[in-house]
Amino acid sequence: MRAKPDILCIGAAHWDVIGRSLAAISPGADLPGTISTRPGGVALNVAQAVMQHGMRSGLLSVIGRDSDGEALVAWLVAQGVETQHLHRPNNQSTDRYLAVEGPQGLGVAIADSRALEGHSAALLAPLTDHALRDWRGPVLVDSGLAPATLASLARTGLPQARPLHVTSAAPAKADRLRPFLESGAVFAVNRQEAQALLDVPLTDSGMAARALLDAGARRAIVTDGPGPVTDADHAQTISETPPAVCVQRVTGAGDNFLAAHMAAEWRGLDRRAALAYALEAAARHITTQEL
Repeated sequence: MRAKPDILCIGAAHWDVIGRSLAAISPGADLPGTISTRPGGVALNVAQAVMQHGMRSGLLSVIGRDSDGEALVAWLVAQGVETQHLHRPNNQSTDRYLAVEGPQGLGVAIADSRALEGHSAALLAPLTDHALRDWRGPVLVDSGLAPATLASLARTGLPQARPLHVTSAAPAKADRLRPFLESGAVFAVNRQEAQALLDVPLTDSGMAARALLDAGARRAIVTDGPGPVTDADHAQTISETPPAVCVQRVTGAGDNFLAAHMAAEWRGLDRRAALAYALEAAARHITTQEL
C-alpha cells in the first residue's frame, strides 16, 4: 500500500449511465435530453468524495478485468483512491447502473450488480488475511453487498472500526442492513430507505431517525431530499434544513453528503457543524451541471 488510508469504503463500484431530460417522465415516453457516463456506486462515490475533504481513502469492491473495469480502476488511481485491495475476477463484466432523471428528480433506475453480489465474500478477504486485518479506522459499508455477506459481517462485526457506518445503495436494498441494527453501527440513510428497512411509514427524517433508534441503532443520520436532515442518538437529536437550490442533478447527492459528513467529524467538527458542512457539500453537488 502506497500510503495508509484514513477510511475504508466497502461496496459498490461501477459505471453510471445517466439520462437527463427537462420534460416530465412518464411510462413509454421518448424524451429529448442528455446521456452521460461516469464512475459511480456508493462506496466508490464516498471514497472519491472524501478525498476532496482531506481524507485518504481505500476501496474494497469488485471490478472486472474487462475494458470497463480497466478504465474504472485507472480513473480511481488518478483520483488518488487506494485500489490495492480490489477484487478483480477474470471473466466477469464490471457492474453498471442506469438512471433516468427528470424535473422532479430520479424517474427510474436499474442496477446491474452481478459482479458485486456474486463476489461479495471474496472482496472482504483483505480484512482477515491481509494487511487490513488490523485496521482501526473508520469504515463505510453499503448495502450493495450480497445479503448473506452483510449478515455475516454484522455477526462477526468490525469491532476495530472507529466508527462503522452503514448506508443503503437504494430503498430496494435497505432491508439488507437489518442485521446491523444492534451492532453499534451508525446508520446513514434517507427517509425512504429507513422506511423500507423498517417496513413502517415514516413521514419525516426525525420520525425515521427515532424509529431506527427504537429498532436498535446506536445512531441514525437521515436525509429527506429538500426536507430537514436529522442526526440522532439516544442522548441528542439535531436537525438542519438544506439550503434551497436549483437542482441540476440528483444521482450521488446522498453519497456526497455522507462523505463530507464523515470527513467533517473525522476532522473534529461538532455534530451541528458537521451537518451544516455536509449539506453545503451536497448543495454544491446537485447545483453543479455535470460536463
